Parts: sequence; structure tokens; C-alpha cells
Amino acid sequence: MSRVIYSIYINVPKEKLDIHDKHILKKNEIPMNLKMHQAFIDHYDKLIETKKRYANSIGAEFQMYEYNEDYIKFHEDYSNRYPFLSEYNIINKYNLHILDRLVNYFDEVLYLDFDATPTTNESFFDTWDLSKGIALLHNNDKIRPNSGSVYNIQGTIRSPSAKYFNAMAMLEHNGYSPQCDVVNTAIVGATKEHWKKLQYFETLKEDLDLMTYLKDNSEMYPPNIVKTFGYDNETIFSYKVVANKVPMLWLDDKWHFFFDDNRGIPKDTKICHAINKEFDRVWKFYDKINL
Repeated sequence: MSRVIYSIYINVPKEKLDIHDKHILKKNEIPMNLKMHQAFIDHYDKLIETKKRYANSIGAEFQMYEYNEDYIKFHEDYSNRYPFLSEYNIINKYNLHILDRLVNYFDEVLYLDFDATPTTNESFFDTWDLSKGIALLHNNDKIRPNSGSVYNIQGTIRSPSAKYFNAMAMLEHNGYSPQCDVVNTAIVGATKEHWKKLQYFETLKEDLDLMTYLKDNSEMYPPNIVKTFGYDNETIFSYKVVANKVPMLWLDDKWHFFFDDNRGIPKDTKICHAINKEFDRVWKFYDKINL
């Protein structure tokens, strides 16, 4: 059985970074996008090295995608067709574009965000039976961190709550049940069968047109929610899982540990997703387990 692990790193110039959360920053706080930009530069070599080592250890091929002619063509195409998409939106569409390509050449595909580091020698593919569905994490527990009225929810266009309510609005508009999960596409395992069932790119224009419409015409949700509606790839993914009845395998926090605060990394972590970009702490953990 052929298996591949791939990751993507697009070094976006600082002037093109989208700082959508600037209105919630504290005084003298550095926006996460700028912190991420520098952290990736500082830890570039080891972020690739650890992924490549893991792929070799489980008998999978590793492929790395960066700013090259393929991405430039993709970016130009999407910028022309969808000028309202941000740099961030286009990069994340490219992530899934590569998945859409690789499932045609490999039996099983695993995507890892550049800030996701395997910290095990156990095979993702042997643990998760991808013949039964697409494997990824849901962020349902982060939709309403302080539970209460929907009118009190304040988030950015990248927050789980924004993606959740945006996907719900899309589903309701097209006559589906609004109940959905908020997917996190930082780690995705898939086969051609289930990925093609999702039909992510087949109706993308129609989906983006609907998202534009809902930004200006949604009366189902309060203004504080509607203002967070955007064009996020995870919103579309969540919508299509329901609309196309795609079977899912929900990763646990061992195989997608969300490292986003000052907690330590649990010793049974299999893949550490460093949301906080504290890579020095990841390497300390990595060296300690001595893979």
C-alpha cells in the first residue's frame, strides 16, 4: 500500500500577512501572524527534519511543498478568479489542492501543517483506518469557550465559533440540517474514495458566492456573529461533510494535541500541533522521548 505524508510552507512577505485579529490585541502585543512568520524561519530545518524522519520510520514517502512555480500559478489563478480571497485563504485552499492531487497517486495521504510535529514512531495509517472515513480533529469544544448567549460571542473570522455558525448558515440556506462539526484541517488523513465524496473543489465557486451572500444578507444570526463570516477553508469543509454525507474519523488529543497555552505536552502525544509556536518547548519534549 502506497502512503505519503506532506506538508506546506509558504513564506509570505510580512506586508502581505493578514492581521485580522488586530482589534483584540493588547497594547504592545505582537500579532500571531508576525510571530508565526518569524518562528517558521527560525525553526524551518527541524520542522522539516522531524516530519521526514517520521515518514521514513513508518515506511511512507514525504513531500514538502513551498513557494514555487506551482504555487505561484495557483495563487495567480485564485487571485484572478476570487479577488476577495486573502493570502491566508489562498494558501489554505492550496493545502487542500495538493491533497486533491495526491489521492490520485497514493492509497493513503496524511497532511501535516508545518507547525505540526510527529512525536512518535507509531504509524498514523495503521492506527486510523482511512477506509472508514477522513481523519481529522473537530474543535467543537472551542465554539463557546465561555458558554452563554450567542449575542455575547466575540471572535475573529478564524475562530471556531465563526466557522461553526458560518457553516450552519450555509447548510440552512441550502435546506440541510444545520447541525455540524467544526473541523480542524491542520492534520488530515484521507483516501481518494472519501476525499472525492467531499467534493471540496467541484462547487467551490458556488460555495464562495453563497458565503459572500451570507456576509451581507444573513438575518438568522446576530451582527456579532455575521461580522465574522468569511471564506475559510474549514467552514467549507464543515459544510460539505454534512451536505455530502462524508464519513469521518475524529482524531483524539493524542494524535492531534492542540498546544495552544502554557500547559506541558502530555507524554503520550503522537502529533503536537504547536498553535502557540513555542517550538523550543516542542524540541525539548522531542529530545526527551528520544525517538
